[in-house]
Amino acid sequence: MNDEWLIYRGVGEPHDGIDALPGPPPWRDFDGGPAAEPADGAAGEGGGGSGAGGAGAEGGDRGPDGNVARRLGAHRQAAEAHRPEPEELEAINAALYLRRPLLVTGYPGTGKSTLAHAVAHELKLGRVLRWPVVSRTVLQEGLYRYDAIARLQDVQIAAGSGAAGGAAGIGRYIRLGPLGTALLPTARPRVLLIDELDKSDIDLPNDLLNVLEEGEFTLPELERVADTEPEVRVLTDDGAKVTVRDGRVRCRAFPFIVLTSNGERDFPAALLRRCIQLKLGQPGEKRLATMVRAHLGEEAARLGADLIREFLSRSRTELVAADQLLNAIYLTHYAAPPTREDLADLLIQRLDRPR
Repeated sequence: MNDEWLIYRGVGEPHDGIDALPGPPPWRDFDGGPAAEPADGAAGEGGGGSGAGGAGAEGGDRGPDGNVARRLGAHRQAAEAHRPEPEELEAINAALYLRRPLLVTGYPGTGKSTLAHAVAHELKLGRVLRWPVVSRTVLQEGLYRYDAIARLQDVQIAAGSGAAGGAAGIGRYIRLGPLGTALLPTARPRVLLIDELDKSDIDLPNDLLNVLEEGEFTLPELERVADTEPEVRVLTDDGAKVTVRDGRVRCRAFPFIVLTSNGERDFPAALLRRCIQLKLGQPGEKRLATMVRAHLGEEAARLGADLIREFLSRSRTELVAADQLLNAIYLTHYAAPPTREDLADLLIQRLDRPR
């Protein structure tokens, strides 16, 4: 495999490879802006369109992701190097080059969600924005929330006390969601994890189509006051303040979006054609051992070798997840036989058992 074209290499060590990402294809070139990066300087110039209009990102947490140790392992430096399979690297880099979402499917515990954190860590793209999906999730929750009730209450209180109130403070009641924050016009892409999309109702995948294609959205509440208040400061999912202009947010560098699915439903063809698709299989012995080393250290991997082999044997006929194995190795480290074997059986329960 020729590695020269790879931006994300799966090496685990942070590097500035994102700066070598070529410009997008013309049909994925976005012109949101003006682009601005956080004061901490964690993000530099990267591929993306140019221009003006929409929202300006004036702050936010683009420094190291505080979840790295929890997601990738506190002992990840001690783990032996394990590069992703070639098809994984190709799919991830195709999504980066083409500015397309990456749809990752596979059984629970195969590392679908972790992939987003691995890319963000290696390419130094800051905190992963996470949008967990449930059956009641709607598109607007990912874009922004507007607390109209709180605003109405504050206006009534202000009127009763004789203080001025009204639309001037509308930004206090708006907070961008993970998707809305990812679409802010920054020079480097944000990483967004839309987790377990297959848990959504039938409408959400279709509702996502236009946003994923156009890289923008509007806030009707701000559009209505744009004539008198063209610039409104709102909160982001990071907890920072940004300025939204004319009630419109349009990206500059399209975010690296990871959509995960446990395969519990099919998605519409219109969504599939907008995504790069990657299916993850069950991890093998080497990958499981590396995972244990990364999270629990070398000694745990050595002492848990028998549990890894037992897990692999069971995974051929049963649905089990890697996090069950981690739980078993961690807990059995403190127990002696025969309790150790009993605990392992208790913790590694098959997930496809009839109910």
